[in-house]
Amino acid sequence: MRINVMSIMVDDQDKALAFYTDVLGFVKKTEFPAGEYRWLTVVSPEDPDGVELSLEPDQHPAAKPFKEALVDDGIPYTSFAVPDVNAEYERLTKLGVVFTQPPLEMGVVTTAVFDDTCGNLIQIAHMN
Repeated sequence: MRINVMSIMVDDQDKALAFYTDVLGFVKKTEFPAGEYRWLTVVSPEDPDGVELSLEPDQHPAAKPFKEALVDDGIPYTSFAVPDVNAEYERLTKLGVVFTQPPLEMGVVTTAVFDDTCGNLIQIAHMN
C-alpha cells in the first residue's frame, strides 16, 4: 500500500493552482470537470509520478471552520519537505509569500510556516 493522493482544502481552485504552481513550483498533473468544480492535482517536478496533491474545494460545511481553527492556533495543514528551509524561506519571501513562522531549528529538524493564500498554513521542513 502507498499514498497516491493527498488533498488540501482550498477556497478557490484557480488561485490555488496559480500559487502552488507559479510560486511553490509544483506542476499540474490532472484536471477534469467534477460537477461544479474540478478534479485538480499538482505534483512535485522532482517526482512527477509520485504523490499527487488534490486542490480540493472547501465547500463542505465543516471545512471552513476546521481550516480557520487550525490557522487561529497556528497549526499547519500539511508539511512539505525541502532540501534547505532557510534557502526556501528566502526564495519564497522574495516571491511575496507571507510566513507566520520564520525558520526555526528544533533539534533534528528545521521548519518554517507560511500562508498558502487559500486558507491554510503550510510547513516546510528539512532534517538537520
